[in-house]
Amino acid sequence: MKTLYQFHGGIHPPTNKTQSTQTPIRLAQLPVKLVIPLHQHVGNCAKPVVEAGDYVLKGQLIGRPDGHLSSAIHASTSGTIAAIDMQPVAHASGMADLCVTLIPDGLDKWIELAPCDDWQSLPHTELRHILRNAGVVGLGGAVFPSDMKLYAHKHKIKTLVLNGAECEPFITCDDLLMRERAGEILLGIEMMRTLLYAEEVLIGIEDNKPEAIAAMQAAVTAGGYARMEVIAVPTIYPGGGAKQLIRVLTGIEVAAGVRSTNLGVQCFNVGTAYSVWRAIRYGEPLISRVVTVTGNVAHPQNFDALIGTPMDELVAQADQLPGTTGYIMGGPMMGVLMPSMQVGMIKATNCIIASSDQLFPAAKPAVSCIRCTRCADVCPAELQPQELYWFAKAKNLDKAEDYHLFDCIECGACSYVCPSNIPLVQYYRFAKSEIWAQEAGKKAADAARERHEYRESRIEREKREKAEKLAAKEKAAQDARAQRAALAAVPETGTMPVAAENPVQQKIQAAIEHAKLQAAAAKPKNTEQLTPHQLAEIADIEARRARVRELAKDNTEE
Repeated sequence: MKTLYQFHGGIHPPTNKTQSTQTPIRLAQLPVKLVIPLHQHVGNCAKPVVEAGDYVLKGQLIGRPDGHLSSAIHASTSGTIAAIDMQPVAHASGMADLCVTLIPDGLDKWIELAPCDDWQSLPHTELRHILRNAGVVGLGGAVFPSDMKLYAHKHKIKTLVLNGAECEPFITCDDLLMRERAGEILLGIEMMRTLLYAEEVLIGIEDNKPEAIAAMQAAVTAGGYARMEVIAVPTIYPGGGAKQLIRVLTGIEVAAGVRSTNLGVQCFNVGTAYSVWRAIRYGEPLISRVVTVTGNVAHPQNFDALIGTPMDELVAQADQLPGTTGYIMGGPMMGVLMPSMQVGMIKATNCIIASSDQLFPAAKPAVSCIRCTRCADVCPAELQPQELYWFAKAKNLDKAEDYHLFDCIECGACSYVCPSNIPLVQYYRFAKSEIWAQEAGKKAADAARERHEYRESRIEREKREKAEKLAAKEKAAQDARAQRAALAAVPETGTMPVAAENPVQQKIQAAIEHAKLQAAAAKPKNTEQLTPHQLAEIADIEARRARVRELAKDNTEE
């Protein structure tokens, strides 16, 4: 039997899971419209490749990945693109984001898929490319592009951990998925193990899910997966956190600032493994997922719903009860209240809780911290929550960072046990957002300063270059004037005056003097041992010269 380890802290809130596990996964009805955000993953927002008025098929690409860290977005069914605009999305900020509104035609007609029967024969690069184009991301909440996590790292991956713990109260989508589709999950896990060259696979499932544990163990035995082991882990929150589950299964402590891959461990959610299998084996992009609908509804259950389905339409299929005040996406510990009941579900939507005053009474007023240290006792990251609270409240952000604010996973365990009813996690989120805002402002200021300094240097360079050009032009004009003055003086003196300061004129005068010396030193050649004929020609020439001189003299006297 495998040895299990413990992580620091943890709590045992009411699970509230049995309500939604009484019926099998149900296929959700086709909604009236789909609102599909183009940013459903870590990294850059997908770029739209369709326009309003276009007709699309189910699984057709509507948003291509933008850059290295991004993922594709696809049409969840066939129909017409009604709009591409900013709409409220399923996010804690409540801000709008770019969305594609799709009106289904009711035919649910697929594009032509490219299934792969023999995926083992394909290069790993091509398999990762398939996952990128299929828009497969982590379905445990992080929504990190899966193709990026399935690279063979420089640090060898010894252990692949599959997270089936599902520790958050109310959420049961992974539980039902493992019960009903264990075989396909294991096929996806085997693909992941092959891509990572992992030596072993550990599948951690909390022991309050006996049906899921049994189904996964039976599938491992039936499939003959010698390197896989299904392990029941203690039920404790937040035992489903990646670092916490790795600690429980392997004993490896993933320290702050260290990636688990550096220690030879990689972690995925079981729902992600199922999506990997469907994408590679059948060529299906990630356009739907299993989501728990619970809370203030008559029939809590799990739906296999299309991405982009408006939450109010999906909750209506579970028979929403009167008194619903809003929707929480995720669990009550780490979930976020939706800005609208009409927002479309996204790839990260694992649960929708219909909230009510009876289910979640108003929080009691917070009072002063009594320094009881209960928050520190339950913190799974072994932080000092009370100190972080004081620093966040006082906006002493540097000190908060010194106390490892960003190691907080925002699990809410500290707020849950606080006798003073202080919403500690809200303070930590505030402090983080302030630090991010300051960093963004600093980056913007640095960029503005660099632009200003570059502009100033450019202006200075242009001024210098202009001055140099003007000086060169003025010097050329002065040289031209000096040369014209020197040429004008030649007829009067017979010689060209030399300006001591003009090297060009000095060279010209030196060449003239040199030519004169050469002419004076030149002597006629071949003047000795002349023949009688040559002597006669010379005499004749001299006689003609004499007659010319006489004629010139006579003309001068007249």
